[in-house]
Formats: sequence, structure tokens, C-alpha cells
Amino acid sequence: MSIQQHNESASPAIAARWRFHAGWLTQERIVLLLAVLLFAVFSVGLNGFAARDNLLSLLRGVAVLGILGLAMALVVIGRGIDLSLVAVMAISVAWSLALAASGMSLGMALLVGVAFALVLGVANGLLIAYAEIPALFSTLAMGTFIYGLGRMKLIPLDVVYAPEDAAWFSRIGQGELAGVPLPVLFFLVTAALVATFLRYTRTGRFIYAMGDNYQAARMTGVPVRPLVVLQYAIASCVGCVAGVITAASVGSMNTRIVNSTMIYDVILVVVLGGIGLSGGKGGVRNVLVGTVLIGILLNGMTIMDIQYTVQNVIKSAILLAALVIDSLINPRDEQTAQQGDI
Repeated sequence: MSIQQHNESASPAIAARWRFHAGWLTQERIVLLLAVLLFAVFSVGLNGFAARDNLLSLLRGVAVLGILGLAMALVVIGRGIDLSLVAVMAISVAWSLALAASGMSLGMALLVGVAFALVLGVANGLLIAYAEIPALFSTLAMGTFIYGLGRMKLIPLDVVYAPEDAAWFSRIGQGELAGVPLPVLFFLVTAALVATFLRYTRTGRFIYAMGDNYQAARMTGVPVRPLVVLQYAIASCVGCVAGVITAASVGSMNTRIVNSTMIYDVILVVVLGGIGLSGGKGGVRNVLVGTVLIGILLNGMTIMDIQYTVQNVIKSAILLAALVIDSLINPRDEQTAQQGDI
């Protein structure tokens, strides 16, 4: 056999091996490997990072970020986005605590807060699905409106404190079960519910179809408009759950969190984990790995006493890089996906 014939016969096998390795090395696995590597480096190089108290603090913080990431993933998979999520979380829970302070039972006040979040989510969905306002602008305006309405009419102060006699409420954010913080268990339960909804229900499969090709889903009979409303309603309720855990952890809700960079952290978790903004791809596992990586990074930067402004620059750079990679891997339409376009 000549050298040329040998190379020609070997090339299909080499190509097959290359496709196997390229298929295995997905964005999700790359992010997971980076998280493991970063955890190992911080454990060795940062004093106190691997301490039990710090790891518990990391897990608690990761839980809230992860729950918000799950809420964002629900709408991103359907080719949407929700920039009002943190505002819904903060104002609905802060109003609940304000109602409890005025004499209403805390349990009933929290139910009112969840109902309020549901109404806001439905309003978001109606504006996007029926008024056909782009999700980016609709939710951005809604977030500003919610914060202004809450501070003007519903909440007397920037910071609203939880009732001191509600021990069960504090346990939600500060308690443990078998050594595992309860916020982490809430995160895992929420993740399991969202995964089940997306993968094993007809509605969840419709959301993937709608995100993959909105017009094709509509032509095949998928009720796309009601689905959009449902997406944002569920996302707002899940965000409210994250707010309850936040308030229970620190005993208060600071409404100024709406003006923080938290919403960008949530988007970073989703995009970095591998859920494409083009829709129709990804799932709960992507949120989990993205949450772990960002949680480790934020905790490590805090221990290193990196200034908040510098932390924002680092997170912004990572988010920009993730968006560029996402635009290359998951183009939003067929024209941009064509090879050779400039």
C-alpha cells in the first residue's frame, strides 16, 4: 500500500475521532472543567476559601443566583429575555414584608407577594405576545415601572425587615438539613421541577419548539402567544421564590438591589452555562454549571478583596466573551448562519 493510499484510508478514522472529541467537548463540559480547576486553584491559593463556613456561604449565595438563573432559562429557551426579573423579585417580596409589618400574617403576605409577581409576569407576557413589543424593551421598561411603583405606592423604605417573631421564615434562609443549607435544597428542588417541566411535559416541548423556530411552531398549531405569557408568569413566580430565600437569609429585602448588576449576573449564568440566546437549546444542567462557576469566581474575588468596580469589569468582560461565543455557535437566523458572510 502506498503512503498516499494509507493516508487516505486513515483520514476517515482521524476525522471520526476528531468529531467525537469535538462533540464531547461542549460548552457545558468546558465550563464545568473550568469550575473544577478554579475551585482547586482557590482552595490552594486563597486562605479560608476551603473553610466550611466560607463554602456554606458560597452555597447559599449560589442558590439564589441559581434559582434566578432557572427563571431566566425558562424564557431564554423560548427565545425571550426578562430584564425585570430582579425588580419583580425585590418589590414583590419587599411588599410582602411591608404587609406583614402592617399586621397581616406573614404567610398570607407572602402569598400576596407571589400573586403580585404572577400578575407582573402575565403583564410582561401580554406585552410581548399580543402587543408584540420586543422582550428586551418590554421587560426593561417593566422593571423600571415596577421599581417606581413599588417605591412610590407600596413600600415605605428602601429596606424592609422581616418580622422578628417568624422563626420559620428565618429557617428557610438560614437552616440546614443533614448539613446541607436549606436554600441549596430549594435550588435543587426547583431545578428538578423545571427540568421535569421542560423535558417531560407537552408544554415544555412546545417551548423548545417555539424557541427553535417561532414561525414553524405557530404553523404546526403550537399556541405560541399563550405559551409566551405562561413562560413569563412562571419565571416571575420562580423569581419571587428566590426573593423569599434572599429575605429569609438576611432578615430583610433591600429594594436597591434592583439597581445593582445582579440581573447581568443572572444572564451571565445562563449564557455562560451554554443556553443560547437564539432559543430552543440548553436546559437545567447548563444553569447548574454556569451557577457553580460564577459562584466560585465571585466568592474568590471577594476573598481576594478585589474592588466591586473591578469585579464588575471582570464579570462584564466574561459576559461579553460569552455573548460573542454564543453568537458564533448559535446564530439567531439562517442568514447569519451562512458560511462566508462578512
